[in-house]
Amino acid sequence: MAKTIKQLADELKVSKQTIQYHYQRLPAKNQQKNSQGTNLISTTAERIIRSKVAKPLLANKQQIGSKEPTKTSKGNNELIATLRREIEDLKFQRDKQLATKDQQISSKDRQIDHLTKLIDQQQQLQLTTVAENRQLKEHVRNLNKTIKNSELFQDRQINDENSPFDKKKTKIYKDKSKNNWWQFWKNS
Repeated sequence: MAKTIKQLADELKVSKQTIQYHYQRLPAKNQQKNSQGTNLISTTAERIIRSKVAKPLLANKQQIGSKEPTKTSKGNNELIATLRREIEDLKFQRDKQLATKDQQISSKDRQIDHLTKLIDQQQQLQLTTVAENRQLKEHVRNLNKTIKNSELFQDRQINDENSPFDKKKTKIYKDKSKNNWWQFWKNS
């Protein structure tokens, strides 16, 4: 249960300023306020403040009471138990954060692998497209050559048929055909 600064100061038998000092140095996530704006100390914050306040108190008691034999008191046992719980809590938080970071890293590694595969596929497709384009261009060139050759051939045929030289040849040939050898024989 959350406590006020005054309640914790009374429990630890220290001034409110001491508790306020340590409270202000806590991480923001451990600082709480109620609806009226009063600072509240959570159990985690209480453990942290207790550990910081208890160290100077123990040092003072050891210096003052150094003449008396030291005995393990109930307060020391409570402090040790509190510190152990705090250490366990911090270890748990650390392990949780590390697990989260590991998941994020492995997720990013999977994303990098996926993107690398996509880039490889894109490059392969691009190379295939370039090769196909070259083949198509070559095929178009060949077709154009074939069409031009065909047109030239047709133009030659047309020119050959319309050529005056060929007409003369044909006429001469036709004229010669009139004079067959049997005609010569008959006439003689």
